[in-house]
Amino acid sequence: MTRVITFGTFDVFHIGHVNMLVRAAEMGDHLTVGVSSDELNFSKKGRYPVYREEHRMAIVKSLACVDQVFVEESLELKGQYIKEHSADILVMGDDWAGKFDHWNDLCKVVYLPRTAEVSTTDIIQSIREELG
Repeated sequence: MTRVITFGTFDVFHIGHVNMLVRAAEMGDHLTVGVSSDELNFSKKGRYPVYREEHRMAIVKSLACVDQVFVEESLELKGQYIKEHSADILVMGDDWAGKFDHWNDLCKVVYLPRTAEVSTTDIIQSIREELG
């Protein structure tokens, strides 16, 4: 069995998220997804997600391609998460290219291209402009 792990905030869920998760799932037999905690998202982006972490986790868990979800508390714990979930492959978006190569000693690291012309940050900004 090939176990795949990936991570993300998955806020304002969109087709880019679906594409990433489906492609990650196709790389193995079991997909585990670490959903960034509200606090981790704030520390990375300077804002809290639109949807609370338990709602984001429920959305991700409901997908047929996802086998397991957990809360990602820290970027620095990626190695621990890889070990805990016995991951053979770590999949990340190519906006993180090269940043997790040091985990190649634990598993294969793959960076997938993002879906063009869709991003949560852009969607949120567009809504702000419409309301502003």
